[in-house]
Amino acid sequence: MGDHVRVAGKRGNKTIRGMVQSLGVTVVVAGLIYVFIPHDEDHDPIRTVDYRVELQTVRRAAPYPVAAPEPGGLPEGWRATSVRYTPESKDGAAWHLGFLDADREYVAVEQSDGRPAAFVGNVTHGARETDRTERVNGREWTWYKGPKYNALVLQEEGVTTVVTGTAPYGHLVKMAAALQTRKG
Repeated sequence: MGDHVRVAGKRGNKTIRGMVQSLGVTVVVAGLIYVFIPHDEDHDPIRTVDYRVELQTVRRAAPYPVAAPEPGGLPEGWRATSVRYTPESKDGAAWHLGFLDADREYVAVEQSDGRPAAFVGNVTHGARETDRTERVNGREWTWYKGPKYNALVLQEEGVTTVVTGTAPYGHLVKMAAALQTRKG
């Protein structure tokens, strides 16, 4: 019985040694792949979009004047990251243009001709109206505060415009100030 145990013990040692050798070879191969395959450590994974063509199309199609910042209207480092227009949604005809500011905080321009309360609630993730207002380019925006996003909301006849996101209040004001509203 003692011989049997000894043989099993030697076999177990060989198995462990084989696993350690295999692991060593795997680590060496992975290291060589890392060293010899080029990689860009400075690569920015955030995809920037050019929204100019979509903006021109939407301005012709939307039933309201569409708001967007003009090129050069935002501070250095702000990047458009998403754009979409939905002609028919639960919120009416809806325009969305998303940005990251220079600090990588989210700022979005949202517009709709649907029911204002429902639309504002959806795009701000439940932010609530406050008593605070901000006069931007001669128009009175209402400040909304929320657990996820804050917002500036402008209600005009036939359209609600919302500047919302995780960015600080001053950055939301900068976006609102940069907006140019046009039809067609």
